[in-house]
Amino acid sequence: MNLPNKLTIFRMILVPIMVMIPFLGIKGEFLRVPIEYWLIDGIFILASLTDKLDGYLARKNNQITTFGKFLDPLADKILVLAAMMMLVEMDKLPAWIPIIVLAREFLVSGYRLVAVEKGGKVIAASNWGKLKTVTQMMAITLAFVDIHGFGECFAGNLTSLEFVFNLIATSMMLIQTFATVFSGMDYMKGSKNLIMKEIP
Repeated sequence: MNLPNKLTIFRMILVPIMVMIPFLGIKGEFLRVPIEYWLIDGIFILASLTDKLDGYLARKNNQITTFGKFLDPLADKILVLAAMMMLVEMDKLPAWIPIIVLAREFLVSGYRLVAVEKGGKVIAASNWGKLKTVTQMMAITLAFVDIHGFGECFAGNLTSLEFVFNLIATSMMLIQTFATVFSGMDYMKGSKNLIMKEIP
């Protein structure tokens, strides 16, 4: 097994470790943020970095494999959705955001399955898709260490620093949500001809 695939598997192993952190009963705070949230954030950042690294190494060393093509995007989806569900559990994120992300991933994954079966062309990631990926990682990273929840900057009663930090975190989460929707629409437009062929 080559190094990029090992990094992908490592990323998947990090997900259950990240999910288990709240159950360890870790006490204490740093900058008013629970230590366990810092640990979760650190694991998420490490996992996100392996995503960039394994793709870079696979392309650089010509080590792109069918196994990697299958597992790499799956590992990404599991990481992002696990992190978002944890944020919902922590009351830092409304449930409608991960629902939108999950719906988009089901639509895109469904299209890819049909494309492979029918010999259609798999659509490359659009600019919306690239924006989604970057802002998604930034938004989740900020949300874990934000002492306030999504959108609390609009409710008042925050210090200037808390307001700015929460505004940035909220804005990143909104941008990634819009990018998620529009990147999904790009896929649906690109798959229209393939899908229409199947309508009697």
